[in-house]
Amino acid sequence: MASRTPSSNTAKKPAKKPTRKAASAKASRNGYDADAIQTLEGLEAVRKRPGMYIGGTGSQGLMHLVWELIDNAVDEAVDGHATRIDVTLHRDQTLEVADNGRGIPIDEHAKRKVSALEVVFTELHAGGKFGGGAYGASGGLHGVGASVVNALSSRLVAQVDREGHTWELAFRNRVAGQLDDGKFKAGHGLRKVKRISKTKTGTRVRFLPDRELFDADAGIDVDEICDRVTRSCYLVPGLKVCVHDKRSGGRREPFEFVSRGGLADLVNDLSEGDRASEVISLSGIETFTERVPVDGKMRDVERECTVDVSMRWVKGFDTSFQSFVNTIPTDQGGTHVAGFERALTRAVNDVLLKDARKLAKLAKANKHRATKEDIQEGLVAALKIEFPEPQFRGQTKQELGTPAIEKIVYDIVKSGLADWFGGSGPKTHINAVREKIATAIVNRVASKQVLENRRKAASMGSTGMPEKLADCRVHGPDAELIIVEGDSAAGPAKLGRNSENTAILPLRGKVVNAGKATLKQVLDNAEAQSLFTAIGAGQGKDFDLDNARYGRIVILCDADVDGSHIRCLLLTLIHEYMQPLLEAGRVYAAQPPLYSCRVGDTLHRAFTEEERDAITAELTKGRRKATKLTWNRFKGLGEMNVDELAECALDRDSRVLRRLTMEDAKQAKEAASVFDVLMGSDVAQRRDYLISNSALLDPSALDI
Repeated sequence: MASRTPSSNTAKKPAKKPTRKAASAKASRNGYDADAIQTLEGLEAVRKRPGMYIGGTGSQGLMHLVWELIDNAVDEAVDGHATRIDVTLHRDQTLEVADNGRGIPIDEHAKRKVSALEVVFTELHAGGKFGGGAYGASGGLHGVGASVVNALSSRLVAQVDREGHTWELAFRNRVAGQLDDGKFKAGHGLRKVKRISKTKTGTRVRFLPDRELFDADAGIDVDEICDRVTRSCYLVPGLKVCVHDKRSGGRREPFEFVSRGGLADLVNDLSEGDRASEVISLSGIETFTERVPVDGKMRDVERECTVDVSMRWVKGFDTSFQSFVNTIPTDQGGTHVAGFERALTRAVNDVLLKDARKLAKLAKANKHRATKEDIQEGLVAALKIEFPEPQFRGQTKQELGTPAIEKIVYDIVKSGLADWFGGSGPKTHINAVREKIATAIVNRVASKQVLENRRKAASMGSTGMPEKLADCRVHGPDAELIIVEGDSAAGPAKLGRNSENTAILPLRGKVVNAGKATLKQVLDNAEAQSLFTAIGAGQGKDFDLDNARYGRIVILCDADVDGSHIRCLLLTLIHEYMQPLLEAGRVYAAQPPLYSCRVGDTLHRAFTEEERDAITAELTKGRRKATKLTWNRFKGLGEMNVDELAECALDRDSRVLRRLTMEDAKQAKEAASVFDVLMGSDVAQRRDYLISNSALLDPSALDI
């Protein structure tokens, strides 16, 4: 049989699989091998990535160290073991938190063979909050609080009052030891500082943050500490907290606070302005089953959850809502907040607004149901829940993640509010809340309709701008809108302006009193609508200062009573619906003179009679008689010619403007209400006002 000779096209043999030694050599050349894998143990992990544990290295992170120690002390109070907490900011920049609780255990830890006190400050995830025996419900879920403070401090001293002695353990750069006459000696033993009463217990922790780990401008805010501990007192009725600022330039007097009413006190403290309802307090306890690892195996564990809510509505529009889990503020919400908001919305729609007459027309179009935003206008509320081992999203514990809590909070709040809305609450308060929320719905629907009308106008090719607006060519920070009273002054104003950057908007009708009118009445007012449209930034909550077409708004009215009334109404409208303009200092009032007098080439202006007389006295002193001075009085802007109006109100170099403030707006709102009484159609109301205020009138001022 002929043998087959190998051809030149024979397939190549597969490459040899690299040996482990060869692979290792290649990895070494790439710089990434087993030696590159680091394991950070103990407190070094915290120092390597502090942001993971305290949220950052700025002031917020530095304050988080304070919160960790305060929260531990508050947990003692929650469990009924402490009644007082002292926070002290010392002159040497150390900070101390002390409580009169049980004191951290000082006996030897069975596994670590050092004191339990040392374990608490050196071992992550060590503490009395995991097993369920030491604390019923605590804020320190992760158990890392005390050890993280030590990890990020250059010095720390812990003192414990327990078993008839004060015991002390010091740390220098995370190394345990004792202080003897101020000198540090490394070691694991505890120093007996002094003998005390066997009934005296407590813990004091004083630490100095390691400034190398924090931003240069990071600092401790004592006011923020006072706010935080005040909030803790509301959550633990009867707990007294004192804050002492002994730093150079610190508070002179200690801050002390204690609350007896709990969440109801908190809601009262947060309530600003007139109240629409009493404080509604709801509470309940429910159990739930949670599947968790126990001794390495997943098991069902029954937990008990306590829910407390206090809430009320005020007549304003801002919402103030605070939520807590085991005394820890959850600024980012979570499942408990979701349950509260869902229950609130359902109870309001199903019970409170069931037969609201104000919503009858909207009900026909199925637009009568309240949204979360409608309901929470003017709502002041505080929610607190307590249960063991909550699941938080993230190390900083700002958002609750335990799923079962949402339904528990929903059931308790829905049931309690349904009873209150259904008749257990005062009838006048129920009606006031119903009226407030119904008005919010009507206003929202009306505002949405206006927006839709604008969009329709835009889609049809219209600019959407008021026809009477004489707009400028360039918009932006240097542009200004001058609101002129009446058509007679609008003509000269248009001729005398700089059309490059000055727009003129004449007012032809009555401006609505926004301090008393509903949103629908404001939106139906032609003058208000023209102003909203011209400025182009929306109104109310939707107002966006960045979208304003003009950098300055100037109100130009006559210097008489009617002009003052219109100016008050305009300022009130801006305050109520375009407030950011006022806050940014972008609203002005032109100051046209009442009198003018020309002497030679010099024009003299007077804004009051007193100023006119003073100028007259100055000009006639030893030179000419007063009768030779002719003063012209402007009764209205319409009497000025183009040059006069331009010089006193339009020319940016010669005119006088007055910047209007929030305080001006508040006074204008009050004045507008008085104008409405005196100049309105309600004769009885005007008579009552005149009678009740007649004593304030100076008889010599009457022209009779």
